[in-house]
Amino acid sequence: MIDAVREFVRRDLRAALVPWFLARVFVVGSLALTRFGVDHIEGARRPVQLGQGMFAWDAAFYRDIAEHGYGAVGSGALRFFPLVPLLARWLGVVFVGNDAFALLVVANGSALLFGALLYRLARLETGDEGTAVRAAWFAAIFPPAVALVLGYAEATFMLVSVAMFLALRRKRFAWAVPFGLLAGLTRPVGVLLAIPAAIEAARAWPAASARDRVERVGAVLAAPVGSGLYLLWVRYAYGDAWLPLRIQNDRMHRGGFVDPFTRTFDGIADLVHGDRFGSGLHVLWAAAFVVLIVVLLRRLPASYGTYAAAMLVVNLSARNLDSLERYAMSAFPLVLAVALVTERPDVERPVLVLSAAGLVGYSVLSFLGVYVP
Repeated sequence: MIDAVREFVRRDLRAALVPWFLARVFVVGSLALTRFGVDHIEGARRPVQLGQGMFAWDAAFYRDIAEHGYGAVGSGALRFFPLVPLLARWLGVVFVGNDAFALLVVANGSALLFGALLYRLARLETGDEGTAVRAAWFAAIFPPAVALVLGYAEATFMLVSVAMFLALRRKRFAWAVPFGLLAGLTRPVGVLLAIPAAIEAARAWPAASARDRVERVGAVLAAPVGSGLYLLWVRYAYGDAWLPLRIQNDRMHRGGFVDPFTRTFDGIADLVHGDRFGSGLHVLWAAAFVVLIVVLLRRLPASYGTYAAAMLVVNLSARNLDSLERYAMSAFPLVLAVALVTERPDVERPVLVLSAAGLVGYSVLSFLGVYVP
């Protein structure tokens, strides 16, 4: 056990540390630069998000839930699942009740561990050190990764998702169960992890023992059960188990479910004439994600590409495409696909530079209140 921990620190964590650190320099530097610029423009007013800093946008809700609980924040906060604010509240004891700081520790600590485990998973699947290193880099500096620096739940969700995939691919289905439960308690889309779990569980099913079959079924059901536990608590506390999902489907948030194909065509129309930097930009990202999903389906086991495709379809079925990039990146296999298509050095370097520039640009736009991370 000690040797395994030493290997993890020496190899996996080391591979993720430098890109993780640079990403925080980029985002925090963007915050400082944006504040300096706005404060020195005569007559300029600070956007709310610029004042909130590392707790901008959804991070403010997670902070308030951690500090005061759902009851004090209001029923609208129920759309944020409980694991991350609970972890922040528990860890806040260590920081003398500073739950806000604890939230940032949870988010950024999760991001570092996510990069390390993604490096390990990439090595497991490809056997290539270069691909694994690139995966760790893109996990940190992919443009939507600004959400992994702020007090969001994405980093924790992606961490437990990668851990679950590692367990599934090693046929340790019993280990996949707790990670699935945690994913279901972190974000509502955690239930989609049942898809890759079912694909992996179906492999060699006829030859599996009775105990092994029970563990495989448990891995498939784990994430839905995790989400179900939270919804049962909501029913007990508020009388409506589906309230978090109905709040999320409000027109001010997700906007309800629509046909993803129709929504995509509408986004293309916006790209030609209309909201070019809103829906139109999101559709360009969606097109890139489709290409990456094809790469996954061709080069990795089906569980990766199927999971990423399911996540993209769910996200494109929203009337409001804000935060599409962050939601899609929650399907971490897309990051693996970027690492796979940048094998050539003459491709890898410019894509890394563009990603870093995109991370800075998205950070600035987020703090200015223009882009919803």
